[in-house]
Amino acid sequence: MGLGEIVNGLLTSRERLIWEASLARNARDYMKRADLAREGERPVALRIILAGWAQKYKQMPDGRRQILGLVLPGELCDLDLFTVARTDHSIAAVRRLSVAEISRPDAQRLFEQCPNLAPALCWAAIIGAAVQREWTINIGQRNALERVAQLLCEIYVRQRDVPSGGGGSCDFLLTQGQMAEAMGLTQVHVNRVVQQLRLRCAVEIRNMRLEIPDFAQLAALASFNATYLHLGEPAMLVERARMLFLPDLDGRDRPIDGALSSAI
Repeated sequence: MGLGEIVNGLLTSRERLIWEASLARNARDYMKRADLAREGERPVALRIILAGWAQKYKQMPDGRRQILGLVLPGELCDLDLFTVARTDHSIAAVRRLSVAEISRPDAQRLFEQCPNLAPALCWAAIIGAAVQREWTINIGQRNALERVAQLLCEIYVRQRDVPSGGGGSCDFLLTQGQMAEAMGLTQVHVNRVVQQLRLRCAVEIRNMRLEIPDFAQLAALASFNATYLHLGEPAMLVERARMLFLPDLDGRDRPIDGALSSAI
């Protein structure tokens, strides 16, 4: 999703060292299905996924669950620490997970030491919202075959980018039950759709890997358009940010825009 790329572009060498040290110092492991945060709790950390996948979800009183989104390695879980009094959803490990959990005091010091970090995290939050909108469209407008095909395309592109030709493979850590909770389908229905995609597009999901021999064919089936992921835009944002309000590379600071500096 480009967070690492934009961080590398916006932060000075000194800031990058501070940022990377903070991620390493605050790393924590979670076991499969363990909650990182629960709905209704007070936000206590800024979370960046280091390895594994996290899932955002809401659970009904009767036990039914809707997976709202996935957070992949290198991605920001959310900015709840700076925006809300109570978390309005839960976050759990899909499988074994490593995450940097930066407390409020540490995050405040981090922003003081790395002023160029704010626009990078704002950008990551904006992309997260764009993905959420696409998931809403997926459940509201696409049929079951299109929903699963869209999910597979998105997960592939978020890890590998759009292939220039043919296809390839990527990690795929979801069970069919979790796919059902994400797509608003039953597990039986998901199984049938996966079988259809295997026959129509030769898609394979096995051993926690997704294989897509012909990405263009699968994307056409889902009417998948990667525009909402804003691929390739970090470099443009870096250049624009440098021109407007970020420090020069030689360390001479320009004034930082008030709206941006107060956004986080």
